[in-house]
Amino acid sequence: MPEEILLAEPRGFCAGVDRAIDIVERALDKFGAPIYVRHEIVHNTHVVDHLRQRGAVFIEELSDVPPGSTLVFSAHGVPKSVEREAERRGFRVFDATCPLVTKVHVEVAKLRKEGYEFIMIGHKGHPEVEGTMGQLDDGIHLVEDVADVQKVQPTQTGKLAVVTQTTLSVDDAAEIAQAIKARFPQVREPKQQDICYATQNRQDAVKLLSRQVDVVIVVGSPTSSNSNRLRDVASLLGVSSYLVDDATELKEEWLQGMRRVGLTAGASAPDVLVQGVIARLRELGALSVRKLDGVQETMKFPLPKGLKADASAK
Repeated sequence: MPEEILLAEPRGFCAGVDRAIDIVERALDKFGAPIYVRHEIVHNTHVVDHLRQRGAVFIEELSDVPPGSTLVFSAHGVPKSVEREAERRGFRVFDATCPLVTKVHVEVAKLRKEGYEFIMIGHKGHPEVEGTMGQLDDGIHLVEDVADVQKVQPTQTGKLAVVTQTTLSVDDAAEIAQAIKARFPQVREPKQQDICYATQNRQDAVKLLSRQVDVVIVVGSPTSSNSNRLRDVASLLGVSSYLVDDATELKEEWLQGMRRVGLTAGASAPDVLVQGVIARLRELGALSVRKLDGVQETMKFPLPKGLKADASAK
């Protein structure tokens, strides 16, 4: 049974998630319930349930939002068609798209004007991928793995650029990008990689953690792309790893014969859930908790106009 818990650093909320949740909370404070949110604001069951209890209503179709309502776009971003429909329906809109996703959207729009086509590395059906691909009417092709790279058929190769979902495995994305470069040598790569700082930092922290523990527990929801990638990173290093929404999902058999338990959390998982897992591991015998050294994140993103602290106080 566990004796020691090692905590990855950093873990849990990133600046984009903090901002997105804050936008919904402040909109509820300022305008009262209900506040409509297109898609889960972030991919975490507990966060969504908490906001639902406060009066947030999560929808997928804008036709489900009554006229004159306040609408928030989720942290993953939305296609242009959704922005246009929201404007047409006259909603008061607050955009909680992570600024690092918006940066990708801006780059895509700019290069499209210059005549570029795109290959996007990402997971089909993920809302961030739908949002980024939906910035354009055409000329953007999705690849999910190296095999897809051989099948993709851009209409021209003279002006071809790569964009990436921000929450992928850094190593997987690099491998796919390499395959794209091999097939299309003149492809334009992003100036700075699109995978966000928080995804990169959490994956690096899990690599460090995995070398020192017998098992890795990742706190995060099954729908969370970045949380799933953290589990994958540990597994690829040969360490048993499990994804749990909260402490109730921990199974004692995972911990049989495991002295050192590594613990981390996806970028959309609140710290209270990590503390719950620590408490459960202590019940099962863990005597100490040690935090590993890691990158200290100081990034903060500003809130949209109309929801800043001074605005809500008036």
